[in-house]
Amino acid sequence: MIVPSAERADPVLDRLKHLHPKVIDLSLGRTFRMLEAVGSPHLRLPPTVHVAGTNGKGSTIAFLRAFLEAAGKRVHVYTSPHLVRFHERIRLAGKLIPDDHLAEILEECETANQGQPITYFEITTAAAMLAFSRVPADVLLLETGLGGRLDSTNVLDRPAVTALTRISYDHTQFLGDTLTAIAGEKAGIMKPGVPAVVAPQPEDEAMAAFRAKAQEIGAPLFAAGEAWTVVPTATGFRFDSPARGVDLPLPGLPGAHQIVNAGVALACLDHLPGIRVPDEAVARGLATVEWPGRLQRLTRGPLVDRLPPGWELWLDGGHNDSAGEVLGAQAARWRREDGLPLTLIFGMLATKEPTDFLRPLKAHVTMLRAVAVPGEEASLAPGDAADAARAVGIADAAASSGVEAALAEVMARAAGPTRVMICGSLYLAGAVLARHG
Repeated sequence: MIVPSAERADPVLDRLKHLHPKVIDLSLGRTFRMLEAVGSPHLRLPPTVHVAGTNGKGSTIAFLRAFLEAAGKRVHVYTSPHLVRFHERIRLAGKLIPDDHLAEILEECETANQGQPITYFEITTAAAMLAFSRVPADVLLLETGLGGRLDSTNVLDRPAVTALTRISYDHTQFLGDTLTAIAGEKAGIMKPGVPAVVAPQPEDEAMAAFRAKAQEIGAPLFAAGEAWTVVPTATGFRFDSPARGVDLPLPGLPGAHQIVNAGVALACLDHLPGIRVPDEAVARGLATVEWPGRLQRLTRGPLVDRLPPGWELWLDGGHNDSAGEVLGAQAARWRREDGLPLTLIFGMLATKEPTDFLRPLKAHVTMLRAVAVPGEEASLAPGDAADAARAVGIADAAASSGVEAALAEVMARAAGPTRVMICGSLYLAGAVLARHG
């Protein structure tokens, strides 16, 4: 019997989860050992843009991929986590890794590891690099998993460019509980002599940490507002740097913050050696860029089919204070534009801070229904999530048994057309897309 490709990879992934007692154990030693065991593929990669930060990493990489591919370049991509299936994490020369190929690469790494302790992320990162080393490409876009200094992706001596996106409070149990400490860990991807592009930062202490690291190791720093700028215009935005000055249309990804993420991507292009992306390709990339689960409007599927006329259903995986601020800004814009009431279906992991996320949204939300994140033992209990919503001032907040039940209750209670946002966790976003996408 021929085993379906997805079923072939899944058992390997399940086995790899049990090679180390901890899900997260920040270290580079095991990753280097694994890479050496499979022939050191990290030494045979295309020019690489290495991206770290708290918010905007995935969107920045999505813009870079869209710009480069619009210019005809072959692009490898490594991102995490996935939303529905693991193979979303690995793109080989523009295409998702085929399931059979993924299974073969994972099995090769599993055999080479010989049962030694290694985390799931470490061995799958090594597998991705092995796959990248065997397929020709012009550029590799590499996203850190957690932090930077001790992240398993931080094994390249000299990437072409490093990029630091917006820093916020997240994973404080691993990275520290101050912006200085978190930024210091993220800055660990900087390398001597390698251009470091830095996004606008909400606090001076984060930028100060980046400047200190760059000066310490001799990394040229290209900070927003100094080496490059993005400014909204009536029809889009303008990007200016020594290499490019251009007026561009609004990105295909909704939200004012995406203009900044597009700017980070454009600033990275300035420093990619031998890679030219014309303004026309940038404009095409802005129109075609995709990044599911981030301010994504759902337009088909069983949940959408249940909606009365005039209703909208949106999905967002943001889960920290900065993500709440982004959604709050978008909610304020929606309120000005059409005044449609906003209801949240909210689920979050217990390791996050629900009040920090919800506080920027409280002025715009008429109702909230809290749900558990499906399949996640670490999910915040719906009752606790509803308590957090009421604590920040969202009066009509209650627990619900699941997304479908929450949506049914919202439809029963709403006075008319409503905009519904499912939010609070990438894992919740992935579960919704898997079941209803």
